[in-house]
Amino acid sequence: MTDESETSADGAAGGDGAAGDSEDPNDEAGYHVEVGPDDVADAVLLPGNPERVDKVTTLWDDHDEVAHHREYRTATGSYDGAPISVTSTGIGSPSAAIAVEELARAGVDTFIRVGSCGAIQPGMDVGDLVITTGAVRQEGTSDEYVREDYPAAADGEVVSALVAAAERLGHDYHTGVTMSADSFYAGQGRPGFEGFEAAGSDELVAELRDANVKNIEMEASAILTIANVYGLRAGAVCSVYANRVTGEFRTEGESRAAETASLAVKLLARMDEVKREASADRWHAGLSL
Repeated sequence: MTDESETSADGAAGGDGAAGDSEDPNDEAGYHVEVGPDDVADAVLLPGNPERVDKVTTLWDDHDEVAHHREYRTATGSYDGAPISVTSTGIGSPSAAIAVEELARAGVDTFIRVGSCGAIQPGMDVGDLVITTGAVRQEGTSDEYVREDYPAAADGEVVSALVAAAERLGHDYHTGVTMSADSFYAGQGRPGFEGFEAAGSDELVAELRDANVKNIEMEASAILTIANVYGLRAGAVCSVYANRVTGEFRTEGESRAAETASLAVKLLARMDEVKREASADRWHAGLSL
């Protein structure tokens, strides 16, 4: 027989269901991400893989790991003097949405997804970068926030900063529309177990290519949509791991994506300074960096 005061392995109290030591979604430190306002900078990079956090922070001036819970690993430091944080989100839009929600509660106002993707247009090489301007919402998470015809648009300032960063660093890049899927296999037109093919999967990539969609990944559209709903800035830069036209696949370019996003945060900080000096609401090409 179990004592009512015992707690389960995940920290939830047993017996009468009292809160005990269980996680509280209303705590100042996020229920999943476990960071508070003093732990993170205003701008946060969002890779999927927790192991990618180390590959991001090695590019910075300094950093400290401030939290690691489940798939959410967070470090905060500086890049070329600009405050910056990184939080891994795990795979897919549901977990990415949790990160955006809880980081926003901690005061974050700028999000940049740093990930990998499959390119679906010719002339896009493995290792190139794709800077997202908007996204096809083929994931279900953002549908739970807004109607399905609401656009997933990247913030113009973030796109400009990412493009400027890629140019300054000399990295090959492409800009355009991304498709975000909810599955790696069927939802991206790949065969499933024992060759299973979802309805329409054989035509999916061709249809997206004809519509000039540049790449496929799994988080950007939810991040962009939720940030827009809350009036926050968001964008995405992904390295091309796979070219779905040629069939080539290599894990290449993730450090270039991380470097580009980190420099973009520095440039966004400068944009904000210029806006304040000019009493402008938005940065635009007429304002110098």
